Amino acid sequence: MINKSEVEQKVAEFLLQIKAIKLQPNNPFTWASGWKSPIYCDNRITLSHPAIRTYIRQKLSSLIQEEFGSVSVIAGVATAGIPQGVLVAQELGLPFIYVRSKAKEHGTGSLIEGEFSPGQRVVVVEDLISTGKSSLQAVHALRDAGCEVAGLVAIFNYGFAAADENFKNAKCRFLTLSNYNSLIDYAAEHSFVSADDLKLLRKWREDPQAWGNNIES
Repeated sequence: MINKSEVEQKVAEFLLQIKAIKLQPNNPFTWASGWKSPIYCDNRITLSHPAIRTYIRQKLSSLIQEEFGSVSVIAGVATAGIPQGVLVAQELGLPFIYVRSKAKEHGTGSLIEGEFSPGQRVVVVEDLISTGKSSLQAVHALRDAGCEVAGLVAIFNYGFAAADENFKNAKCRFLTLSNYNSLIDYAAEHSFVSADDLKLLRKWREDPQAWGNNIES
């Protein structure tokens, strides 16, 4: 049985240690959306660390078994969800497929790569959840192809209300190994950030879209 709190803290520890997550509240990053953010997450870095990669593979696999029961196929979301999904599929001894961000423009024009059959029960694997829109594109593609999507798992999520709302509207359950609140709590407790930094990090979580304007003023 997964100890949720223990896993959240351990994954937060790993992501901070290997700098897969960087926290810079006083020198914020700019996301593709234009938002200013004190956090940048690149879970691909976990793949370069065998012990961490193994831990994540095992915990994602356990999460799927405990929360979704019997499934037929694991599906990764291109691109960062593909390697994580392959590792999980190998751990569970299941077939693997992946969903492109858009159908390829040559050959078969496939949107979903790999062998599957309509009616099969699928769990989607992603690396990171922000608003959930790109992940849900994959969910909808699988449903349109006749698959039953049991749910989605990922390594980390920012805890945005928009993600909760988007997944709720799509009637798709999602679970992650760790999250923003657990991460900043761990970061403060273990001196990755100062008390003042922690205040800025919490303010960002309250209103991420407007946070950058307040920092710059």
